[in-house]
Amino acid sequence: MPESKRRKPNRTTRTLPKTAGAEAKAKGPSPTWYVWLMAGLLGLGLLAVLARFIFQWPQYFLFGGFLMIAAGFIMATNYR
Repeated sequence: MPESKRRKPNRTTRTLPKTAGAEAKAKGPSPTWYVWLMAGLLGLGLLAVLARFIFQWPQYFLFGGFLMIAAGFIMATNYR
């Protein structure tokens, strides 16, 4: 059976993209206030949503609570 030809190696140099882990190490850890603000937004958002239903408060407490929870979640995804 005949042997197939081998491919020539690619001579171009490629730079690999930085990984998220390498970027986080380069930036350093998040400051302490970031953690407190993130946890505070999540907690206050939860309390606002619960208070809207328990105390029959206006609808904007629900929207405000969801906005605070969303802001806390976005901060949590950027935490290093």
